[in-house]
Amino acid sequence: MVIISFFALILFARSITAKEPRAGGTFRLKSFDDAFRQQLDPAQTSAYIFISEQIFDGLVKLDKKLNIVPSLAEYWTISPDGRLYTFYLRRGVKFHNGQECLASDVKFSFERLLNPQARSPYYQHFLNRVVGGVDFRVGRDTEVRGFKVLGKHVFQIEWTNPYVSALYLLSMPFCKILPRDLLIKQGKNFFYRPIGTGPFKFDSWIRNTRLDIIGIRLHRNDAYFLKPPYIEAIEFCPFFTLDQFLNQEIDSIPVLSDKLLNNNYQIIVDGSVNVFFLGISCHLPPLDKKNIRQALNLVINRSQLVEKLEEARYLREPSFQFVSPRLPGFLPQGRSGTPSLEKAMALLAKEGLNSLAVDVDLFLPWPRSDFKYKFYRTLRQQLNPLGLKINLRYYRNLEEVKSSSRPYFVLLQGLMTIPDPENLIRPLFHSTSYFNLIHYTNSQVDELLRKASVERSWTKRINIFRQIESILQEELPALPLYNQQNRVAMQPYVRGVEMSGLGFYYLNTKKIWLDKE
Repeated sequence: MVIISFFALILFARSITAKEPRAGGTFRLKSFDDAFRQQLDPAQTSAYIFISEQIFDGLVKLDKKLNIVPSLAEYWTISPDGRLYTFYLRRGVKFHNGQECLASDVKFSFERLLNPQARSPYYQHFLNRVVGGVDFRVGRDTEVRGFKVLGKHVFQIEWTNPYVSALYLLSMPFCKILPRDLLIKQGKNFFYRPIGTGPFKFDSWIRNTRLDIIGIRLHRNDAYFLKPPYIEAIEFCPFFTLDQFLNQEIDSIPVLSDKLLNNNYQIIVDGSVNVFFLGISCHLPPLDKKNIRQALNLVINRSQLVEKLEEARYLREPSFQFVSPRLPGFLPQGRSGTPSLEKAMALLAKEGLNSLAVDVDLFLPWPRSDFKYKFYRTLRQQLNPLGLKINLRYYRNLEEVKSSSRPYFVLLQGLMTIPDPENLIRPLFHSTSYFNLIHYTNSQVDELLRKASVERSWTKRINIFRQIESILQEELPALPLYNQQNRVAMQPYVRGVEMSGLGFYYLNTKKIWLDKE
């Protein structure tokens, strides 16, 4: 009896100290932006990935280790030739309005990406890869032949060629499934109060005293087809303040101050692959000369740049590669990062120049910020010995950059949304890509990207991208500058934080709970 009582005391003690997740509460977080974008269409580049992940679901998703796992699709099959992917949807999954999610909704959502009226730049991911994509895009067909409804809960994609990264593509934030009938009925008004199948549903806009929209409130979807979240609501706003965090009025904030590092807060560094390049207008003289671009590369001091741009909210490290060495199979190449004005001037001399007495615009995205001005000032100082005069310009849309007739630089951001080097290289450097802001054209790179898109061996695929890396290092249409990771502070009572390898934007809020007394 004494032994039994002893073990009973141990079990009782464990029941007190081992806390079970508690439901309820509102999780308030400050975004990384300085302004709020009222864009909830996941097919647009300006949509917040974090919000899309809460409201909508895709056929598949990535777990925290970046493995493909089921979402709306319970399972799928792939034909022996790798061209037919058949998805079997979970039965009984409901949109937030109670309507069942069907294969017809899936077909509509993917066709919408290719529909010019949706004005989504993501059409390029499917255009030549899906059977009938081009015919639908140009209006020769009223539907995409490669998107097939085989039953109420069965959807099939027919690819033009075997596509080894197909499931990774379908996990991307713009591949969310929307309710066909409701979106057709409401049109653009749908995205003012959008409806998905996700773990949270739209509740209301957060407004300031002037009734301007400054954020969004989401409410728990208690009918979620997987286990519903613990927290009752999410409030997401860029205007939450450091004082609000210090007073425990909000729960998560970017590390805005070093004082957050010296307190009892949880400091989380995400695993995002976020690479920044200095894009160069390769089609406009004198920057169309390879020797000129190589000279620019030789005077950029990346270590000094990172030091000058130091911010508590980010961890930045100098980068010398196009494909991040953080991806499997891509180790650092050991390229020298030592600037050399002497070697740069020798390259200019090969072009018959003793300096670059030319005006060059530097395009940075709107809005203005202290960081962007500091970037401009540091870059101007580093390139000044070559004789360049750099003018700062802010752009609001990509066409402002692409249509410029003066030589220019543009800060390019490669955000890896899937762990595949093609996801970084194709958008920025394929000759026909909408996101190719530098007019870079190389038929060999295009051909290697074509081969990579149909190569079924991951080992051979990695070798293809190593070849692309060598070409880009030789031609330097852009200069790799730095890799960037987000740093976030959370209150000590925030439990269940599970960070995706793709970064903070993919924070798994379904497991978060608030351990408040």
